[in-house]
Amino acid sequence: MTLQAPLFLLVLLVAPVAVFLYLRRERANQAGRAAFAAPAMLPAVAPVLPRWRRHVPLAAYLLALIVLAVALARPQVAVSVPIEQARIVLVTDHSGSMAAKDVLPTRLDAARRAATDFLGRVPARVQVGAMIYNQDPEVLEAPTRDRRAITEALASVVPAGSTATGAALLLALKVAQPAVAPGERPPPAAIVLISDGESVRGSDPLDAAREAERLGVPVYTVALGTPQGRIPKEGGGTVPVPPDPETLAEIAEISGGSAYAVDDSSRLSEVYERLGRQLTRKTEQRQITAGFAGGGLALLVVGAGMSLWWFGRVP
Repeated sequence: MTLQAPLFLLVLLVAPVAVFLYLRRERANQAGRAAFAAPAMLPAVAPVLPRWRRHVPLAAYLLALIVLAVALARPQVAVSVPIEQARIVLVTDHSGSMAAKDVLPTRLDAARRAATDFLGRVPARVQVGAMIYNQDPEVLEAPTRDRRAITEALASVVPAGSTATGAALLLALKVAQPAVAPGERPPPAAIVLISDGESVRGSDPLDAAREAERLGVPVYTVALGTPQGRIPKEGGGTVPVPPDPETLAEIAEISGGSAYAVDDSSRLSEVYERLGRQLTRKTEQRQITAGFAGGGLALLVVGAGMSLWWFGRVP
């Protein structure tokens, strides 16, 4: 909890002063009663005062003072709220190395399954787009709320070709941020990039990451696969296709996103679930002044009610 006007807490200095004055008055009353008659005669000539009940209403007033002082300081708390106008672009590498089976059943199948789970967890009002890339990026679906269209588009993707991550990111930035009227701000956007290999074609992906940072579009990267991953090569045998987590981590760091390295399908599903929560919610400060003000007034009413019920007056 934070306070927007903490100087109002100086009102709390009244509390110890009030306690001091109350205790001094109690001691004075006791001294007066002792002077009125001998201690042995007091029960007969002086009324018997309730012991704890006479302090309870004043304790309620004191607590009300504290709560109302906090209300004056305008307390607020951080709460997680959905981002309903966000745009998320899923960018999936479908180069030939995505046929590797070190992530079962294949890297591409695991990515496709995780994307489907991700779509199921994203709030319905959030627009999600889908892209694939190898040496050429391709937009499968512009940002939409139609989850089925994206799932169906991803189902037809097959591994082929090499990798051009920089070009894919530059196109994803255009997809993520629509044209807006002068003076307006585009909706919040993010890119989720899943790839398994080093970029060997086109523009430098780190330059694309810097452009993403300039535009305020974080890129969340997932390096999929293990160093042991291999795919068949023409003429027989296999060729290693290790992932490139270092470059993907740099892309995420430069753009303001987060990087993940995943070596199995269950871990990939966990990452996508985490991203689903992270990218569709934001933290906002909410004032809770009304709650404190209501609580303080309620304490005042309770204190006054107890005084009237027990003593027939309000101190």
